[in-house]
Amino acid sequence: MNFPPPSEKQAQIIWFSLTTLAVAIVLSAIGGILWTLGFLVNKLATLILPLAVAGIIACLLDPLVDLFHQRMKIPRVRAILLVFLIGVALVLLMLGTVVPELVVQANKLVTNLPEYSDDLRNRLSQWLASSPLGQKAREAWDQEIGLRVQQALKDIVPFLSDWLLAHIGSFAVLMAYAVGLALVPVYVFYFLLEKAGIQSSWTDYLPVRESQAKEELVFVLSSINDCIIVFFRGQILVSICSGTLLGLGLSLIGLNYAVLLGAVAAVACILPYIGAVITFCLAAILAGVQFGDGGHLLMVAGIFALVQVAEGLGYAPRILGNRVGLHPLTIIICVMAGTKLMGGILGGLLAIPVTAALRTIMFRYVWKKPAGAPPPPTNPHVAHLNQPS
Repeated sequence: MNFPPPSEKQAQIIWFSLTTLAVAIVLSAIGGILWTLGFLVNKLATLILPLAVAGIIACLLDPLVDLFHQRMKIPRVRAILLVFLIGVALVLLMLGTVVPELVVQANKLVTNLPEYSDDLRNRLSQWLASSPLGQKAREAWDQEIGLRVQQALKDIVPFLSDWLLAHIGSFAVLMAYAVGLALVPVYVFYFLLEKAGIQSSWTDYLPVRESQAKEELVFVLSSINDCIIVFFRGQILVSICSGTLLGLGLSLIGLNYAVLLGAVAAVACILPYIGAVITFCLAAILAGVQFGDGGHLLMVAGIFALVQVAEGLGYAPRILGNRVGLHPLTIIICVMAGTKLMGGILGGLLAIPVTAALRTIMFRYVWKKPAGAPPPPTNPHVAHLNQPS
């Protein structure tokens, strides 16, 4: 039976349907691949996490190893051992100087926390008693919020019991993590030792035959690797500088636990902007409890503002440059999205280099690069791939 050829409109509908089906198949395949990768990552987390930690540490130590090996002509194995020795010495120095003060301040904070809580509650009660707005808030608290708190206190004991019973089996997982983290120094040593071999031959082990598609894959993976290295190597140094300045500034105004807050900031500020906000909230609460006036709160806000200005205009551009290439608002959005989608602080931390890598890919394949814009960063052995497709 012969069918008449489709009309122009019918042909458009047929092609649109086929295109939609093809897009759905591609999206389903991508979703299946991502689900499989997530499943494998979850199952191999005890192996992947130590390797990831070792990779970050190796990226941080690699410039120092290259300095000893290339400029001072020290054999690479000895250069690595020398860097390890310097690292151990710095750790011992911190254990002998900074860490004891952190422990003292942390113990003091834990000891005084009930007193601070009572003081804060008394001040809040006084405000509720004297302020008309506070009286309305107190009525709302008594009628609704108080009932919710009572119900939560009744439910917390069964919740904790169920949680403990559900996580008893995680002891073996924790032991596996401990064993994996104990092997981090070994992984770091071999990553640093085999750096040249990894850089020169990693493309040979990709399961793709030599073709234009493989060259594009090498470019994408190299861009992602460069973004991750640039971010972690630079942002950790930036956060250490910010934590040190904040600790010194808070010490100058006489705030208790200034050293502890500086250490918290040195860790939290790895998350740009978000870490500074978290640390500021902690410092503001402690300043309000300790001094009870607005002047010291303004001093705390001024210190954080000065450190943020110094970071944004001073040392951060010199350390990071424009190699990550993300707008501050983009960083805030991707950090919040990462903490929601990938879970926790680690997700927010990984969201920044992942977003930077996606930006590089979009500029290569989707967006038109502005005239005179610098090429995206790549490794030297794939520099020829920066040419337009």
